[in-house]
Amino acid sequence: MAGLRGTLRRTRWRFGLVTSGIAVLLAGVGLVNAGAAHAAAGCRVVYSAPSQWPGGFTANVDLTNLGDAVNGWRLTWTFPSGQRVTQAWNATVTSAGNDVTATNVGYNAALGTNQSVSFGFNGTYTGTSNTAPTSFALNGVTCTGSVGPTTPPPTTPPPTTPPPTT
Repeated sequence: MAGLRGTLRRTRWRFGLVTSGIAVLLAGVGLVNAGAAHAAAGCRVVYSAPSQWPGGFTANVDLTNLGDAVNGWRLTWTFPSGQRVTQAWNATVTSAGNDVTATNVGYNAALGTNQSVSFGFNGTYTGTSNTAPTSFALNGVTCTGSVGPTTPPPTTPPPTTPPPTT
């Protein structure tokens, strides 16, 4: 009987140890995922098209993260003149109509505060103009060139009438 009790005690101890280890592992995975999912609080984008020819162009994009560090970035914008990306480097660039999304590649996913990443692409356009995009968003937050909210706080003053008393 004493041997059975010792076996049960060891089994319970091992079960508790394994359960605790799994809980710690799951908590760690949750913390890692939570850190990677947040959006940057501010960013700056410098877009240039230094090389253009009839119907085509090469563009460079310099993205600076002004907010908290991110591990995994996604930059979005809309082309104003029907441009299309045909080839990209240092980012994975996809598009649906005029809407473009550039995401990090493995070696440039981490973007610390005040760190920059550069990528480029070749594209096409029709007509006579290759107008540059004017608005970009990093991980869903509009790039304004500064840190903070992208919309000003409301200017409506709070009511001055006191609430009724009973």
